Amino acid sequence: MRAQRQNLAFVIAATGLGAEARIAARLANVVTVAGGGEGDRLERLIGEAIGHGGRAIVSFGIAAGLMPGKIAGTCLIGNEVVHRGVRYAADAAWTSRLKAAIGEAELATIAGVDRPLRNPAEKQALQAATGAIAADMESHIVARLATRHRLPFAILRVIADRAETEVPPAALAGMGKDGRVDVKAVFASLAREPSQIPAIMRVAVDTSRAFAELFRCHRRLGPGFSFFDLG
Repeated sequence: MRAQRQNLAFVIAATGLGAEARIAARLANVVTVAGGGEGDRLERLIGEAIGHGGRAIVSFGIAAGLMPGKIAGTCLIGNEVVHRGVRYAADAAWTSRLKAAIGEAELATIAGVDRPLRNPAEKQALQAATGAIAADMESHIVARLATRHRLPFAILRVIADRAETEVPPAALAGMGKDGRVDVKAVFASLAREPSQIPAIMRVAVDTSRAFAELFRCHRRLGPGFSFFDLG
């Protein structure tokens, strides 16, 4: 957990990757937690941060595209998240403030998933079932805990892998449990199956575009992700 605590009150930024958390931590009044793709770990870290005074929660990072035609780097502000048939509405006022600050962003439904989506068929099926534009592994956990603790939540996500993209095993192998990229695991997977190399290169390019957009978005936000009630 990393924090900038100029004031006692802070916003919790929940991410999957350490790189996402490092961007979020540049904002004042933010505590970052990275789940590394493990829902139980993320839930525990968010709970600890709430116990230390977290006033609101934002789900921040990259996402898998579900809607064909949405390119890597598309910025999305989630107005709701759906997971296993349950829909959670993001805080409307905070969502509006994010949209006003960022400008070039699309309001969208985000689907929560418990494991990475590997191929276009899985993404198409989830889009058809939920109407979501993108999916990630953190937003539904944020929504559930925020609802439980009666805290506002928001979602700021950028599409990395497009709906048409098949994610190679090497990319999935690289997600470490602490949110850091496991470079050794990536190279080990590529060594076993070198045919993945073109696909992993495409994923790397798209992910780079997504992170550039995440960085652009965060620079337009005020303390606590422009949360309006940090008093």
